[in-house]
Amino acid sequence: MEKRDFINKIAGYVQKYAAAYGISVHSPIIAQAVLESGWGESRLAAVYHNYFGLKCGTRWAGKSINLKTMEEYTPGTLTQIKDNFRVYENMEEGVKGYFDFIRPERYRNLKGITDPAAYLETIKADGYATSSKYVENIMRIVSQYDLRQYDVKEETGIVPGYAAERAGDAAESGAESVAAVAKEVIAGVWGNGEERRERLESAGYDYQAVQEQVNGLLRESVKC
Repeated sequence: MEKRDFINKIAGYVQKYAAAYGISVHSPIIAQAVLESGWGESRLAAVYHNYFGLKCGTRWAGKSINLKTMEEYTPGTLTQIKDNFRVYENMEEGVKGYFDFIRPERYRNLKGITDPAAYLETIKADGYATSSKYVENIMRIVSQYDLRQYDVKEETGIVPGYAAERAGDAAESGAESVAAVAKEVIAGVWGNGEERRERLESAGYDYQAVQEQVNGLLRESVKC
């Protein structure tokens, strides 16, 4: 996969899920995926769809894989360890998994941050990463690939370039895409009321078509 394609795909899923988790900035998360996964080419990313180096911890009940990794517990000194990492079925699940990972109270202070450097400094202080150069290295990626363009603009709530891409995807996938999005709406992924309308339309979906599909699914569930 070309680098820009990788960025756009990761950005699309970040835009899809970030708001539902209270996260207001996208660029550092996209850059985290780039750095942690080596552009999606690390074994953990390419085979197991874990793009953020997410370890299992005590809360994970899904599939896992035991792999070697490097940690910098002491500045300037790398230590090789083996640890259990989370396994996902596809890229979308891998990105959503990142937001599930930062949902606990430990990372609650990330909500509402709009500056990428502040986001990275905060998540590092929270214990997410051990590298002493973590913030510096990721901010370099943000700058080099102009990832700020993917950050939500407060006045519109739209990520430049992404709406057009999702509109094309929606047109290609047709009814199946609308049906899938309708299920996500019911699950609460797209928010409620006017927020839902704005997010769906900014992603290139026909709000009325999705809502009709939602109503149809709800009617079917009542019949059951």
